[in-house]
Amino acid sequence: MGAPSATPTAMNAFQKTTTPLSGLLILEPRVFADERGFFLESYNERALAGLGIRERFVQDNHSCSRRNVLRGLHYQIQQAQGKLVRVIAGEVLDVAVDLRRSSPTFSQWQAVRLSGENKLMLWIPPGFAHGFRVTSDQAHVLYKATDYYAPEFERTLAWDDPDLKINWELEGAPIVSPKDQNGVSFRNAETFP
Repeated sequence: MGAPSATPTAMNAFQKTTTPLSGLLILEPRVFADERGFFLESYNERALAGLGIRERFVQDNHSCSRRNVLRGLHYQIQQAQGKLVRVIAGEVLDVAVDLRRSSPTFSQWQAVRLSGENKLMLWIPPGFAHGFRVTSDQAHVLYKATDYYAPEFERTLAWDDPDLKINWELEGAPIVSPKDQNGVSFRNAETFP
């Protein structure tokens, strides 16, 4: 999937890096570090609006998973959620798949390493499926969502879909929930306009 390109912004809280997928952004917060540790703003409504992210966040989620757990690929066909994803401890390979038929990058995916060490965040607009695989012994993933969880609208795209050919950089067989083992193929998935 092509190399991201850095784009400095007028706001100092975050540096935005575009990805090959339309609307999918990598955000690098400004970190103030010294011998005591560090400080960063993980969310700043005004700074994100300056980057074009004007969505309102209504829910925060926190998951903890062990090495080689693979979660996803999840999305809500109604009440679609935009997600601002970050890892506070450990590391994951985070994956987003564009399910917007009107997008020039429809059916394409992007993988980004997020970790407590690199402190990167991923902005995933509504209309994407999302998942991750834990590449450290354990990982704590936090994400803000732009709409509430609605199980009746939740859909699961097959993480191992043969048409998408996502490179999860697997270390043996991943640990996958029964729900995620039954994800639908990309060809049969409900998508967005």
